[in-house]
Amino acid sequence: MRYRKIPNETIRRLPIYLRALHILSQKGKVSTFSRDLADMAGVNSWQVRKDFSYFGAFGKPGSGYEIEGLKKQIAKILRLNTCHRVALVGVGNLGSAVLAYAGFAPYGFDIVAAYDCDPKKVGTKIHGITVRDVAGLKNFKKNKIDLAIIAVPESAAQQIADRLVRAGIRGILNFSPVHIQVPKGVKVITIDIAMDLARLPYYMS
Repeated sequence: MRYRKIPNETIRRLPIYLRALHILSQKGKVSTFSRDLADMAGVNSWQVRKDFSYFGAFGKPGSGYEIEGLKKQIAKILRLNTCHRVALVGVGNLGSAVLAYAGFAPYGFDIVAAYDCDPKKVGTKIHGITVRDVAGLKNFKKNKIDLAIIAVPESAAQQIADRLVRAGIRGILNFSPVHIQVPKGVKVITIDIAMDLARLPYYMS
């Protein structure tokens, strides 16, 4: 399903709403209102309604949103209604922590392959995943892997990204502190923890 141009900030908030809905569902709730989602997402209720308005009518005036139905709609918009197989490149401290993280599964992400250039790590198992030699990066399509996570040093990030793109990857989550250039049609989201931390002192009185 394709939608007209949606603001990036709206797309950024949709997973936050989805997480809030998961929490409400676990608490036994069957319905909710925009003000409840707003409180859990840290935004205003009008922002929730505006974000949803880009995709049509989700709730009913006076009765709110049916939680399970809204979860399915948001998952469909984000293309999370099917499982995504993920490859991880770089199993150092950060990469190993990513492999150990259990928070991917509720959103349909399954890390099925891990790669590294360290001969001491290649062939070992880390959190149930056998580490492969990064030299073996190849066509992922036959294994139905469509996403990748990069957790390598800055100097290697662009080269790894280039190889992933050639192997058929179209979505990359980049933990390396560097801007990665990719062809049109490939999406990169970079998470730089140090840069986010660097913003905090500005807001401290």
